[in-house]
Amino acid sequence: MSGSDAAPPRRSHGRLKPVVSVTPRDLMDGRKQLAGAWCAKVVTLMPEVFPGVLGASLTGRALDQGLWALDAIDLRTFGEGKHRNVDDTPAGGGAGMVLRADVIARALAVAQAAAPGPDRWPLVYLSPRGRPFDQAMARRFAACEGITLVCGRFEGLDERAIEHFAMEEVSIGDFVMTGGEIAAQAVIDACVRLIPGVLGNAQSTEEESFSAGLLEHPQYTRPATWQGRAIPEVLLSGNHGAIARWRREQAEALTKARRPDLWAALAREGDDG
Repeated sequence: MSGSDAAPPRRSHGRLKPVVSVTPRDLMDGRKQLAGAWCAKVVTLMPEVFPGVLGASLTGRALDQGLWALDAIDLRTFGEGKHRNVDDTPAGGGAGMVLRADVIARALAVAQAAAPGPDRWPLVYLSPRGRPFDQAMARRFAACEGITLVCGRFEGLDERAIEHFAMEEVSIGDFVMTGGEIAAQAVIDACVRLIPGVLGNAQSTEEESFSAGLLEHPQYTRPATWQGRAIPEVLLSGNHGAIARWRREQAEALTKARRPDLWAALAREGDDG
């Protein structure tokens, strides 16, 4: 798909309507924004899909409350010529189109104008060849002042732009998507939920999957018996020590069976210790 094949504008499925301009504006116009709130800037050819799912539930409520902010920056605005072209054919031949380095550079000149260095404001290119996104990376990003995410399209982005801006390449899995927008929303969601006050219960982020390098233990709730299956007795015992041991054992068993890579990493950490 080339720049000239762009589909007609789509409507956002989120609760908040993005405001797109050459100068990025967050999606909280007319809403309060707390000083120093974490901010996600997204450079995309599809600004209309933001906030999407991020505008619903806990992340949407936190956006309304000013706990975080979102800038959807339309890459098309920075395109070349009358038709705002953002891509061209691959050097050396091949199928598809490649996003131009000069177009991305103009967009980032605006997006990064007031951003501090990469230690405080990472610049991330969402790419299937990037480092796997994990919970440790989410914690690192959430601890920064904000993040800028570049969403790829077509056959990707000119390598010179990636090198020039020292972009951190990040992947959400070993598969290929039509663009980086869904991946950007996944990354933002994982970061926003770590911001104090978003979940309401800080303990939730401490006991979930991956926080201790293990998958989360099974969870149960009422009714006590359903379809002939009962809640494990230990969870109804009131013995908090026994419950903690049971949950740890279950988490270890699940991790060993389903994610041997995580289990091996834990074993290596134990050996290093």
